[in-house]
Amino acid sequence: MLNNLDVNQEEIFSKVLRAGRRTYFFDVRETKASDYYLTITESKKFTNEDDTYYYKKHKIYIYKEDFENFSNFLNETIAYIFDNRGQEVISERHQKNYSSNNINLNSE
Repeated sequence: MLNNLDVNQEEIFSKVLRAGRRTYFFDVRETKASDYYLTITESKKFTNEDDTYYYKKHKIYIYKEDFENFSNFLNETIAYIFDNRGQEVISERHQKNYSSNNINLNSE
């Protein structure tokens, strides 16, 4: 019978969100005490001058005792952004003629 020390820490459950050059991984993993936690990884693709590529990864760990607060803070922050800037994506990358003067702050 295998114990937790013999098991490679593979994901128990995983979801992948591809978003342009970024990919987000939502992975459930198991602690040594056999409890679950969440890792969220952002992987971003970069290209070298010789056309080879590499990835930069950033990872955060979220444990069950923080799930409720994390979820509440995330939802509140997203709502703030949508309430104050809407859901339309405004960026120089997406709009060649982007200007901060074009943003209508009074959505009347």
